Amino acid sequence: MEFLSPLAPERLYRACDEAAFGFTTTDELTDSGALVGQERLLEALSFGTGIRSQGFNIFMMAPESCARHSLIQRFLSGRAAHEPVPPDICYAYCFEEPIRPALLTLPAGVGRRFKASLEKLVEELLIAIPAAFETEEYRLRLEELNQQLAERQAAAMAEVKALAKAEQVALLSTPTGFTLAPRKGDEVLDARAFRQLPEAERTAMEQAIARVEARLQEVLQQFPLWRRETQLHIQWLNEEMVMFAGGNLIDELRREYGGCDPVLRQLEAIQQDLSGNVNLLLGHMREGELPAQLLARYQLNLLVDNADTEGAPVIYEDLPNLSRLLGRVEHHVQQGALVTDFTLIRSGALHRANGGYLILDARKLVMQPMAWEALKRALFAREIRIESLEQFYSLASTISLEPEPVPMELKVVLIGERQLYYLLAAYDPDFGKLFKVQADYQDEVDVSPENLQRYARFIGWLARQQDLRPLTRGGVARMVEHAGRLADDQLRLSAHTQELTDLLHEANYWAEHGGEQSISAGAIEQALEAVRRRASRIHRQMEESVLRGSKFIDTDGAVVGQVNGLTVLDLGNYRFGQPARISATARLGSGSVLDIEREAKLSGAIHAKAMLILSRFLGSRYAPEGPMAVSASLAFEQSYGMIEGDSASVAECCALISAIARVPLSQALAVTGSINQYGQVQPIGGVNEKIEGFFDICQARGFAPGQGVIIPRANEDNLMLNREVRQAVAEGRFRVYSVAHLDEALSLLAGLPAGEADEQGNYPEGTVNARVRERLARLAELQRRQKAAEHEDGTKGPDEES
Repeated sequence: MEFLSPLAPERLYRACDEAAFGFTTTDELTDSGALVGQERLLEALSFGTGIRSQGFNIFMMAPESCARHSLIQRFLSGRAAHEPVPPDICYAYCFEEPIRPALLTLPAGVGRRFKASLEKLVEELLIAIPAAFETEEYRLRLEELNQQLAERQAAAMAEVKALAKAEQVALLSTPTGFTLAPRKGDEVLDARAFRQLPEAERTAMEQAIARVEARLQEVLQQFPLWRRETQLHIQWLNEEMVMFAGGNLIDELRREYGGCDPVLRQLEAIQQDLSGNVNLLLGHMREGELPAQLLARYQLNLLVDNADTEGAPVIYEDLPNLSRLLGRVEHHVQQGALVTDFTLIRSGALHRANGGYLILDARKLVMQPMAWEALKRALFAREIRIESLEQFYSLASTISLEPEPVPMELKVVLIGERQLYYLLAAYDPDFGKLFKVQADYQDEVDVSPENLQRYARFIGWLARQQDLRPLTRGGVARMVEHAGRLADDQLRLSAHTQELTDLLHEANYWAEHGGEQSISAGAIEQALEAVRRRASRIHRQMEESVLRGSKFIDTDGAVVGQVNGLTVLDLGNYRFGQPARISATARLGSGSVLDIEREAKLSGAIHAKAMLILSRFLGSRYAPEGPMAVSASLAFEQSYGMIEGDSASVAECCALISAIARVPLSQALAVTGSINQYGQVQPIGGVNEKIEGFFDICQARGFAPGQGVIIPRANEDNLMLNREVRQAVAEGRFRVYSVAHLDEALSLLAGLPAGEADEQGNYPEGTVNARVRERLARLAELQRRQKAAEHEDGTKGPDEES
């Protein structure tokens, strides 16, 4: 096998030529905030917002770092601007069933006007009603009614008295009413005198008394009827006065809101209630002035005011708990008790977004008690029913209101990570019925001449949005290169807007301190270096431990069964690479490979899988007909935390082969890559950080001949190495090799050909694979001798005893 050549410096980085841009600064570019490379996302959003069928709500899968909230807000605002303004939502007092406030849906802007009109009506009624009952006209008419009653009663009694006089009967008034007595002339007879009268005379007087008594009873029975009739006329008079005080005001409102049926129905209900509660009003007026609370029920609770709304509403709810979603009914303390009324109903996000769009963070939503279930119920029922946690769990028996549900017509847009989308889709059967539109954010943008120009406009738009200095052509080119580094790809650019925005802010800071009017490539480079310097404390401490010899890492020489692997550590928003020594031992055994990390429970499932693949590869290559007569072990030296991933399996395999064949491996090279069962090298992540981590150690110690790294060939397009590495490669002090098969890495490390098997499965003499076969053959022969000796000892024993 031919030895590989290192990669050329131009393969280690995709530079962006500022000559590709025809502007001086980004101020010259059109103000375009269009997303670059998000055609699929925009298509899904357009479809999801356009279709009005039930259940076609949207779940936008996007990472937090892409400024997803401002992104979806900008898209929906642009679409909602051309949609109709939804109506106002109001609650009014329900006179038939006070516990269930009546819903009034009014055209946008009418709610505010009607609320003000009712407040003015109440104010005027508080003045007009008492004034109406204090007028001279009312007093005279009331006196007239009472006088008519008195005169009618007096006339009736006069008739009775005249009858009594004609019948010679005395009509006497007593504290308890009237009594009748016989009379002779002007003398009223007592009982003794009456008994002394002749019987005929007594009989005549008794009959006269009976006739007068009958008539008196008839008259007295009429008195309550006449009083009720008079009270009815007084009631009519009072109602007339109230209608005189408020009817004109209400009629004016009828004329003002003619054609608006909900308003007219409420005005009619107010008028009827005024008429039906005249006595209550008079009772309060007799005790003092008319209390404002008595007429407060004629006011309006304007739940959602769309008077100033342009287009459909776009609402983002940052804390989507139950009350902030569905609304709530507040209470206040009155004489030690919790009381409420329809004016204490408060709107929720669903009310404010009704007729438009509601944006919710999916993770925050599912973390709030009952909020997810309440949202699903509202979407299924297509109505907003105000409920509290106390009602859900029956925790309190406080009397509350049951407002009439609000018909709901809106689009809900959930924003969350992809993992949360897949979890909800898998474990919640309702999720797929309600969120049928999947809008997936593209994390990376393909590099093309057209996309580069669009990306430049996008970066310029970001700077303008944040009120930052414009970027020069060189600054834009450096931002494009950094976007490639964020994507770990030469053919793609990162679409994580937040990271780009943060870098622009820092670069703007350095440009300001440097007295520059625009953000240049130098300012961006200074910002990147400052970020690395702030976050690199642990990185430098770990590097220092290698340089001081506390952590064993060789960067020159050759050692059997030892290789430099490459690892990546993630510390928040800072990633860095560190070399790790991987060692292997091999001795006579039964063909097992002991993974010390797994035995110590310091490895994850992916690493364990990689070890099984590695052992199967070795077995199928070197002992296809039976077990290998070797027992081997592998370990990450000086590793005291969890090991996870398969990116060290190429290095582990090389260390094992070295230990078996007793072939020393170069310590000037570090290796990364994953291996499959056929020995092919598979791509891994974090390739740039891994290379730079080993490079930093080599540079700090002073470069030695042959230093470099071995990476999978499939990772060549992921190379976006820093300037120091590229310069060292260009000067021949550092090398980067890419391999497609284990044998290529083995050859580079061992400095020998790996060797290719012929048709009989034999390897050329002197190659690494041939040395493995020779060592395995010696170990197998030794194993056979040991087994034969054990068998011979076992059969002779009994013969000697016999």
